[in-house]
Amino acid sequence: MTSFSAAQRSRVTMLDVAERAGVSKASVSRFIGDDRALLSDAIARRIEQAIDELGYRPNQMARGLKRGRTRLIGMLVADIRNPYSIAVMHGAETACRQHGYSLVVCNTDRDDEQERQHLAALRSYNIEGLIVNTLGHHLDQLLELQREMPLVLVDRKVEPLHSDLVGLDNPAAVRMAVEHLERQGYRDVLMVSEATDGTSSRLERLDSFKAEIASRPALTGAVLALDETLQQHLHTFLAKPGPKALFCANGVAALACTRALKNLGCNLFDDIGLIALDDLDWYPLVGTGITALAQPTASIGATAFDCLLKRLRGDTEPTRTLDFLPELIVRGSTRPL
Repeated sequence: MTSFSAAQRSRVTMLDVAERAGVSKASVSRFIGDDRALLSDAIARRIEQAIDELGYRPNQMARGLKRGRTRLIGMLVADIRNPYSIAVMHGAETACRQHGYSLVVCNTDRDDEQERQHLAALRSYNIEGLIVNTLGHHLDQLLELQREMPLVLVDRKVEPLHSDLVGLDNPAAVRMAVEHLERQGYRDVLMVSEATDGTSSRLERLDSFKAEIASRPALTGAVLALDETLQQHLHTFLAKPGPKALFCANGVAALACTRALKNLGCNLFDDIGLIALDDLDWYPLVGTGITALAQPTASIGATAFDCLLKRLRGDTEPTRTLDFLPELIVRGSTRPL
C-alpha cells in the first residue's frame, strides 16, 4: 500500500481513480456511493486497488449535498457548561456515531441572539434533524426548520412546537425526593431552584414540590429562588428548630447551596440534610456524600436521536413524550434521624 500525505490525497480526483482503474468516472461514483452492487466484481476490485494505490479520499460533504444527505444532526443547547447538557450531548453523539451520523453542537449560552445565529448556521449546514434543549425564543425559525426536518425537544417543552419530547418524569422525581426525606425523618424542606425563566422542567418541579408538601401533613416546605441572597436565606433556615433538609432542583443549585453552607460553617450533614436532582461526580466528596436522584442522561440523549432516526425513516405516528425515571442514590447527606 502506498503512503500519501493529506495534501497529496486531497489532490487526487475521481477522474484520476477512473483512469488508473481503466473505467468510467460513473463507475467510480457507483463504487463509492450506494450503487456498488451494479458493478461487476472485477471492476469493483480494479477501482478498489486504484483507490488504495492513489490514496483517494472522497469528499463526504460534497457527496452528501449532491445526494441531499449530509448525515449531520444538529443539537442546540442552552448552556454547554451545564453538566446535564454535556451528559445528554454525549449520549446523543454516541448514538449518532453508531448509526453513521455526526453531531453538530451549538451553544446559545442562554442568549437569544446567539440562538438566532446558530439556527441560521445549522440550516446552512443542511442538517437532517435537530435536537433542541433551549427555551425556543425564536419560534419562527424553529417552526420553519420543523417543516423541513424532524425536530426533537429535550427536557424543555416549547408549546407551539408539536415535536417528540424526551426528558425526566419530573413529578415522579420530586415525589421520590420528598418521600425519601420524609421517610428519613426530616420535617421541614426548603426547595432551592434556579429562576424558572419559562423553563418547563423547572416549573414542573416547583409545582410538583408544592403539591407533594400540601399532601403530606407531617411536612412543611417552601421554595427559594437561587440568587445573591441565598446564603442569608440559608442562615435563617438553619436557625429554625426541628429536622430540616434542602432539596436542590439541579446540580447548579446543589453547588451553590454546598458553597453557602460551607461559608456559614455548617456541619455537613449533621445540621441539615440535602438531596439533589442530578448526580454529579463531586457529590461523594462532600462531607459524607450528597444523596442524589440520578438522571439517565445517556439514555435521554440516545433516545432523542432514536426519535429523530425513526422520523427520518418515515415514522408518521403522533408526537410522543418519553419520560425517564431517575435513580435514587442514597448517601450520608440524608442520614436517618
